[in-house]
Amino acid sequence: MAAQTHPSKDAAADAFVSVADLAKLRQRGVMVIKHERKQIALFHDTDGKVHACNNRCPHEGFPLSEGALSRGADGACVLTCNWHNWKFDLDGGETLVGGDRLRRYPVRVADGKVWLDPSDLPAEERAAAALAALADSFPDHETDRMAREIARLSRAGRDPLEALRAAIGWTHDRLEFGTSHAYAAAADWLSLRAWKAGADPALDLSPLVEVVGHMAWDSLRHNAYPYPPGRAPYAAEALAAAIEAEDEATACALARGALSEGQSYADLEGTLAACALAHYADFGHAAIYTLKTGQLIARLGPEVTEPLLLALIRSLVYARREDLIPEFKDYGRVLAAWGKAEGTAARPSSPRAGDFVGLGVRGALERCLDFAGDRQGLYDALLGAAAWNLLHFDRAVEARNDAPVSDNVGWLDFTHGITFANAVRQLCTRYPTLWPQGLLQMACFVGRNAAYVDKGLNGGPWQVEDPTAFFDAAAMNLFDHGQFEYIVAAHQLKTFMAAREEVLNAPNAPWVSNVLAGVNRFLNSPIKRRFGLRTARQSLDFVARED
Repeated sequence: MAAQTHPSKDAAADAFVSVADLAKLRQRGVMVIKHERKQIALFHDTDGKVHACNNRCPHEGFPLSEGALSRGADGACVLTCNWHNWKFDLDGGETLVGGDRLRRYPVRVADGKVWLDPSDLPAEERAAAALAALADSFPDHETDRMAREIARLSRAGRDPLEALRAAIGWTHDRLEFGTSHAYAAAADWLSLRAWKAGADPALDLSPLVEVVGHMAWDSLRHNAYPYPPGRAPYAAEALAAAIEAEDEATACALARGALSEGQSYADLEGTLAACALAHYADFGHAAIYTLKTGQLIARLGPEVTEPLLLALIRSLVYARREDLIPEFKDYGRVLAAWGKAEGTAARPSSPRAGDFVGLGVRGALERCLDFAGDRQGLYDALLGAAAWNLLHFDRAVEARNDAPVSDNVGWLDFTHGITFANAVRQLCTRYPTLWPQGLLQMACFVGRNAAYVDKGLNGGPWQVEDPTAFFDAAAMNLFDHGQFEYIVAAHQLKTFMAAREEVLNAPNAPWVSNVLAGVNRFLNSPIKRRFGLRTARQSLDFVARED
């Protein structure tokens, strides 16, 4: 038999314990022993060496005692799990085929006995290994492995949110156009997790896996897109000018300068919100991302401020300025007229959702001028109209395969009327000078979506009688949403959380019933996401017109 280290003469002086007779192990080839909560497999290889490892395959937990030993090309003892062909080098400890490490245990042989050290590795070592393995799971998007590594991190006594902080560091410079739904939805996943904290350990873990999985997906196979280097003394006007000029290098330098001067994200949020609402930008994403970036930093701490801030600035720099396209060309003209309209006498009645339902973009924008002096009333009316649109979305529009590109409209487009309104209320309440932009951009959503509703749809079956029960049931469904696409789950979550925040903020508002009914219908309706025939027809039409 090959020589192996012997235990100390005073076995009590170290962590080794006697677990098996060597003769029995030699005869059987493999044995399974239990020590406290551990189930450990012992192997006696053809060279007479003894190996000990976790009996549960790190892939799906199948017993490795049912596996097979062989010799690798370098002579190493290789253990194969026969369920999925994962292979482990029992000598060196490497995983040869598969995506997770196998826990091995130190073994000694003495006096005809097999001794092993079953003690846990030091907590810091386990935590570091979990974070390293989590990073290793990203390239292949191994969500089951992500869940195990975050669980291991927590079991090592560390804050599981460290996994999210690390993931932001790994991914923020792999987002070519800056902040994505992965970061925006992360804030809401953490809010949902905090809401149900302690109810079930799985409810604590699953949102974290959703977050890191989405980050991995959005950065998958992307090279790094480094942020421009440099630092400059901060001035709010200079940052706004750089973003407007699409000058990422100057904007990033000013942001770093602000942080080095001791300013926080909260100190910069007003300027960033103004930049986000300076245009009808990215179909409302700019304002939503500005709000959610602040919420995510509040959840994770100041150490993530710089990467999240740089990602947001990049997204603001590259944002589509949709107020410059023909569909929304009236936005600038109406915004310029706002001040005069706001100073005129208010209409005798407050605005209602019905004043906006059915209006196109131009009509909705101009109708806002009639109520410019009643910001709260206008907000309620526009949110009510957006909720009515969501409740009455015509699913036949999404199902069409013969529509032009301009009519590529679906459920997710309609949800932005709710999530954008939520961002407007919070940002404009903190920075009141932005109310005109926020309200008029809400009108852009209402007018744009008006063409894609089913006016005859019966919304009665979707009405919610008990908001508290609805919120609780919908929240639990979101923990196990079943959506393959992160983007769909993110929209379901963000719409639900935005609606809940609005209802809790104003439970007696006139739009509450339509918001609840619209969200209820959205969460319980199928969503078409692949459009083979539509893409083919639109492509053929496009190519035919190229000449």
